[in-house]
Amino acid sequence: MNVTTRQLRAFITVAEVQHFTRAAERLGLSQSSVSTLIRELEDNLGLRLFDRHTRMLRLTQAGAELLPVARRAMAGLNDVLGSASELRALGRGRVSVAAASLQAALLLPPLIRRYTEENPGVRVKLFDVPEHEVIEKLRTGEVDFGLGSDTGAHRDISARPLVADRFYVVMRADHALARGGEVAWRDLVAEPLIGHPPGNAVREQLDFALAREGIRLERRYEVLLPLTILGMVEAGLGIAVMTTAMLRLAHAIGLVSRPVVAPVVRREISLLFHSERSLSPAAQNFRDLLMRHRDTLGDVDTAAAGCAP
Repeated sequence: MNVTTRQLRAFITVAEVQHFTRAAERLGLSQSSVSTLIRELEDNLGLRLFDRHTRMLRLTQAGAELLPVARRAMAGLNDVLGSASELRALGRGRVSVAAASLQAALLLPPLIRRYTEENPGVRVKLFDVPEHEVIEKLRTGEVDFGLGSDTGAHRDISARPLVADRFYVVMRADHALARGGEVAWRDLVAEPLIGHPPGNAVREQLDFALAREGIRLERRYEVLLPLTILGMVEAGLGIAVMTTAMLRLAHAIGLVSRPVVAPVVRREISLLFHSERSLSPAAQNFRDLLMRHRDTLGDVDTAAAGCAP
């Protein structure tokens, strides 16, 4: 059976006007085309839908029973087409993003606001999670894309660079290293460091870069959340190496920061997405917005230097 939408539309129109010529005018077709469509539909269904007389056209009982079904089918199709049109035009839809807590708190909110103002019918869902969970949510399809470090360890995850963070040392204002300007990495080797545990993407990038220079940092305390690290620094338990994304919060609670050099180490934040999944129009639009405004995301070194006590 090969019933087409043209056949159903012709059937509904003829049933409503009860005349082939007037139905053809309404549909913008010739009378012969409409007659052919009705005949094809009857052949496909194996039913006679109209009784045809010289001066009269009337629905058969089968036609009368089929008419409401055909109307519902066409209404459902119109709903589908309308929804597809809205999705293409970003009249509605959903975008889901996963990011580590810092990016979720400091980088994404201004862009989410811009996007939702331009596309009020689209809902943006933000997951603020530990960085390793970003990859997990991408793999399960729970999110469209994520922000995080591209370690190259996941073949099914692709990345586009967004912004590069520089590493700073964060400490109390009464610490000896706070009296100067830049700090060398080797000056930190003997200091009590507070940092992320092994397996953290930020720590891995930093340790790998320093290992090439023959430098190895030991963490006296290893904690998961950046806010906990700052709290421990404020309590005088040690100092911390953090990226520029964290400096706004560090300075807000009275800590000071100094850039670490010899060498300068940067941590790249990328837009991560599953290599084998297509993005919806709404997600594509949000991705494009991120890429267009990545320069504003990346102006963190200047801001950090400007507000460092």
